[in-house]
Amino acid sequence: MSFPTEAEIKAILLKVVAMSKADECTAQMSGATDGNIRFALNNVSTSGIVSDTELAVQVAFGKRVGSATINEYSDAALERVVRRAEDLAKLAPENPEFVPAVGKQTYRASNTFSAATAAITPEYRAKVASDSIGPCKAEKLIAAGFLSDSNAFVAFANSRGNYGYQTSTMLDYTCTVRTEDGRGSGWVASNVQDSTSFNAANDIRTAMRKASASADARALEPGKYTVILEPAAAAGLITFMMRFFDARQADEGRSFLSKKGGGNKLGEQVFDPRVNFSSDPWNPEAPVVPWDENWLPREKTFLVEGGKIANLNYSRFWAQKQGKRAAGQPGNLLMSGGTKTTADLVRSTEKGILVTRTWYIRMVDPQTVLLTGLTRDGTFFIENGQIKYPLKNFRFNESPVIMLNNIDELGKPVRMGDDNGRGSVMMIPPMKLRDFTFTSLSDAV
Repeated sequence: MSFPTEAEIKAILLKVVAMSKADECTAQMSGATDGNIRFALNNVSTSGIVSDTELAVQVAFGKRVGSATINEYSDAALERVVRRAEDLAKLAPENPEFVPAVGKQTYRASNTFSAATAAITPEYRAKVASDSIGPCKAEKLIAAGFLSDSNAFVAFANSRGNYGYQTSTMLDYTCTVRTEDGRGSGWVASNVQDSTSFNAANDIRTAMRKASASADARALEPGKYTVILEPAAAAGLITFMMRFFDARQADEGRSFLSKKGGGNKLGEQVFDPRVNFSSDPWNPEAPVVPWDENWLPREKTFLVEGGKIANLNYSRFWAQKQGKRAAGQPGNLLMSGGTKTTADLVRSTEKGILVTRTWYIRMVDPQTVLLTGLTRDGTFFIENGQIKYPLKNFRFNESPVIMLNNIDELGKPVRMGDDNGRGSVMMIPPMKLRDFTFTSLSDAV
């Protein structure tokens, strides 16, 4: 499905805005062509392509807000969706935290589009499945995985003169490989914007090695151990922690960044000095659109610098209430590190545990970000710089705040997709940590 041109999209948006009789109107049009292929038990099970566009209209009369959506673009349909949004706004109660739409902004475009990813065909998806299944069949292993790709656009305009348009692409791949007897399991994931940097035939070998090596796992007494977390294992914990970098949660005492007696920990040393988290829409390895969901321009900024809290995320309402400047909410998360790979960190470890994946993570205590979860798909004992044998999986109870104060070494960051449904991306390093807490054994494979 081919999308309308930017000029055609802009004309629709401006027409919608002009139709509205409300105090303000914002129109957003988005569209995507999403392709996928799924395979299990070494066979393709489903494949498909879905293309759609949608127009969302939001209006306000004073502090009364209404919204409506449609995927039809005749003049009559546009008139209908605007009036529907206005009718709903008139029925709505006043929103005490209403903030008017932003005025005209300047956005610096980011490189979120790849022609190669946009041109992915069913034949390409079939080859990814073949490259995943074939080697597993040859070595009597069983593959199950999913590839999805997206070619999308988003555009908006409002009655205060603001306008933006951007295209983007994404490819996401995961695959689990099991031994025939089900006693060994390995997993691999790739998230890229440009499909030319993805090679399923290479990635599948990683999952195959983990699956074969993780059979005949031995039990190890739970306790505190030196661990090496692969980037995917670390990312699952860190994403939970970053939810609490909201200024309002901190100011209202609902966050680990809240201070006793009121206020937040902005400027305070919370992590090891080697911990740095930033956001940059123009990062070449993890670019994102240059505005947030409220159409504020995103900026390159530090959230944590040298272990100190450098910035918190202020909503427009909370920034206004607290007398702060509202900036665009981060769209990516970039954690700095070193130059070593996971294998390099293993070689420098006398005794420890390699965790390749964390799974089924749940919150235990929001005030300390204490999390519980399981290791899966390959957990290994390290001795004298070598992987000695596979371990039965563990349940862990650990806080990423404590974890990031127990750093021995950080490796080279790699790109990870955010699996919490927000569509953002991260750069996370492998990390060697002291005193990671395993509380019990798990029969998960």
